[in-house]
Amino acid sequence: MTDVTITFPDGKQRQVQAGTTGLEIAKSISPSLAKRTVAMQLNGALADLADPINQDASINFVSRTDPAALELIRHDAAHVLAEAVQSIWPGTQVTIGPVIDNGFYYDFAKQQPFEPEDIPKIEKRMGEIIAKNAPFTKEVWSRNKAKEFFKDKGEYFKVELVDAIPEDQDLKIYKQGEWLDLCRGPHMTSTGQVGKAFKLMKFAGAYWRGDSTKPQLQRIYGTAFATEDELKAYLHQLEEAEKRDHRKLGREMDLFHFQEEAPGSVFWHPKGWTLFQTLIAYMRRQQARAGYTEVNTPDMMEKHFWELSGHWENYGENMFTTVLPDERVFCCKPMNCPGHVQIYKNGLKSYRDLPLRIAEFGKVHRYEPSGALHGMLRVRHFTQDDAHIFLTEHQIMEECLKINDLILSIYKDFGFENIVIKLSLRPEKRVGSDELWDKAEKALSDVLDEVKRRSNDQIKTEIQPGEGAFYGPKLEYVLRDAIGRDWQCGTTQVDFNLAGRLGAFYIDEKSEKNSGNDPPRDLRLARTLHRHPHRELRRPFSAVARAAADRRRADRFRRQRLCRPRCREGEGAGPARRNGPSQRKDQPQSPRAFADEGAGDPRGRKARGGREEGLGPPPRVSGPDCTWSRRGVNGACPRSGASRSAVGCRRKSVARSRVTRSCFSSAVSALIP
Repeated sequence: MTDVTITFPDGKQRQVQAGTTGLEIAKSISPSLAKRTVAMQLNGALADLADPINQDASINFVSRTDPAALELIRHDAAHVLAEAVQSIWPGTQVTIGPVIDNGFYYDFAKQQPFEPEDIPKIEKRMGEIIAKNAPFTKEVWSRNKAKEFFKDKGEYFKVELVDAIPEDQDLKIYKQGEWLDLCRGPHMTSTGQVGKAFKLMKFAGAYWRGDSTKPQLQRIYGTAFATEDELKAYLHQLEEAEKRDHRKLGREMDLFHFQEEAPGSVFWHPKGWTLFQTLIAYMRRQQARAGYTEVNTPDMMEKHFWELSGHWENYGENMFTTVLPDERVFCCKPMNCPGHVQIYKNGLKSYRDLPLRIAEFGKVHRYEPSGALHGMLRVRHFTQDDAHIFLTEHQIMEECLKINDLILSIYKDFGFENIVIKLSLRPEKRVGSDELWDKAEKALSDVLDEVKRRSNDQIKTEIQPGEGAFYGPKLEYVLRDAIGRDWQCGTTQVDFNLAGRLGAFYIDEKSEKNSGNDPPRDLRLARTLHRHPHRELRRPFSAVARAAADRRRADRFRRQRLCRPRCREGEGAGPARRNGPSQRKDQPQSPRAFADEGAGDPRGRKARGGREEGLGPPPRVSGPDCTWSRRGVNGACPRSGASRSAVGCRRKSVARSRVTRSCFSSAVSALIP
């Protein structure tokens, strides 16, 4: 037999006979290496250690404690679960059991439903199977042999899976002792490698292949880790998450509720709505400073409009529709983009008008399957803080960096500093030519590189092939919460397609009409940047509600000390009073009153000097040596009642994030006794 070249992680190479297995290579290096190795990576892909190597390849041996082995541990645990269930309840059909985030599941077709007391029974049997340490072995069967075998066993779901496997792929059967399953693999060397760090979490219902017209199955969720300490840490994290569950806090604090008559929609109570409006008021101030103009577009528009934009073809299954008596079909908007293009088109635009920034707190409706709904994190009706920037191609870098700065400053105000930015590239289902997608992806890739450079590599970045929107690539901002969970929140998207599809254009420097349908030029209409600093206001709201529950007592104490000016002896109205600020009409409001102001309180508007809510800078709050004031307002000292000039308050510099959190914590405390 011919030799093949094996390259090791340190760059060294070795010639071995074609057909040599990974286990044989490991044994030739060291018996201890072979003993602790559970799988291998061939050219970066996980493979069975017993697989023969028939061509040149790079090899990396995977031990049970390697991060790459965690997927295998969970995959093998799913197989052990399936064997345990079938051994306890013969006649139960097994279907599929994939690895998912933080664990695995397996779907079963069983006559009687599982009961909570079944979990310890199944776990005990799983432990017995693991203790047997039966080896995993792989066989390749013909389709006819596999179908006949599963038919004889009454495993009709497996027969359907056999038919679904492409003809050019091997049909693999993995055995663990006497039990076997249809599986793509790979697996570790034996069931004993699963270990003791596993736990079954819950039961759930699921449709076969996710299709509600097909049989309903029973799903068992589980998790597994390499060590018991990791399992304990994960279970502790779940306990902490349960304490912070926004659905629970919403009920306890009388903020909001859900009910079956309006699935995926929130019923806001007075306190919750006031808190929600405080969030919106904060965002309005941030957007006004950044040069955005707020607009509002219709919630429902005719179907042909969404056909022109491309939404009906690529997103139609997620849209709510209604047919009027005159047989016209209307759709509830799932996104604000097409409406903003119509506002842009209303009136002639010149290159001098660009970039044009439009923002909206738009109410959008998206159909989510019932099983996917989850509190305020997965809903069918929500308010989206959405903006679009109409610009020329050479302005993309500058505007994207401004958007990035705005998004990061907002997240910092809410205490989020551990952020990952992911670049999501073109999906299979999309609109527009490959040329336009190449341009859009190159633009965002350059932006990502610049953001990383400016942060001195402090901001982590990732690439996600196939995860972009159907109209353009996007940057996704992923936040980590107090207990280590990651949430995808804001996005920046470049769309080279929508403006041209809807007939938008501008007059360029040569007095010529320039639109998205024109051949490439130095200046083009872009194409729209979608900015979602807090993509759905429901997410920061739930984060604030959780933080409020953890910090209410500390906030009360801090609120009393928020503004304690130091007055010069012999000036003003005397020493500061300890019982709270004077509430004369000519004084600025306290931080607590500022919360009411953010929610539309008449006193708050009056304190702003008659300005519209959300315009102008927010109040600046400092430490104990200073009063707090609003730009352009020479307010009185909240403690002593004396004028600001009389008491001679000295302002200390305080970071904006700390200021905003102090004000917002006061707002929360004002709402929640």
